[in-house]
Amino acid sequence: MSRALTLVFAIFAYAVFFATFLYLILFVGDFSLGSVTLRTVNAPPTTLPVAGALAIDVALIALFGIQHSVMARQGFKKAWTRVVPPYAERSVYVLIASLILVILFRFWEAVPIVIWDLSRTLLSGPIWLVFWAGWLTVLTSTFLINHFELFGLQQAWFRLRNRKFEEPQFRTPFLYRFVRHPLYLGFMLAFWAVPTMTVSHLVLAIGMSAYMIIAIGYEERDLVGFHGDKYEEYRGRVGMLLPRFGRRA
Repeated sequence: MSRALTLVFAIFAYAVFFATFLYLILFVGDFSLGSVTLRTVNAPPTTLPVAGALAIDVALIALFGIQHSVMARQGFKKAWTRVVPPYAERSVYVLIASLILVILFRFWEAVPIVIWDLSRTLLSGPIWLVFWAGWLTVLTSTFLINHFELFGLQQAWFRLRNRKFEEPQFRTPFLYRFVRHPLYLGFMLAFWAVPTMTVSHLVLAIGMSAYMIIAIGYEERDLVGFHGDKYEEYRGRVGMLLPRFGRRA
């Protein structure tokens, strides 16, 4: 793949990711665009038996989790980069991950049976604030650790400029001084902070939270292998998803 084509592919993969990310917000928040009814976590209601619908939803979450976890592992990357050029590996990962989300959107079976509804209470406003704070935390976290490297653009740009890509150094900017995984924390806030909780939304929140907890274990094993004692010391004093008050970070 030529240098220019690599950059074009990286930009395309990023554009697909960004569109998918925006739709994920609409999907999780059960929003509509004016008179346009979107497929969301609660709409349209499934025509299948509840048990069958939930089985499909769990399978879709599992597909998402398996793809993310397997393709992010160092062992897989070493084998994968024998097929995919190393400077395009991250863009391919981002593109496949985005397409998996599109599959989840398309085949999700909504079970809008209400478990609780706080939409007409004073708690509705604060809950929505937490929802949007979650998405803001996700986006902020990506920029703190190098947004463009995370989504493959920097690798393609370095390839175009014939510049050697250096491995990222261990650092803990801003949010990472208080929790080790603010990006996952942001997603959890976004998935759980909704005034109206339905059966299908609860399945999504539980499933994605379970995936993230499992993913953290694998990710931290890679980080310890890569950064050694620095990460071990960091893990010992900074909370995984919640701050450890009283300890200096």
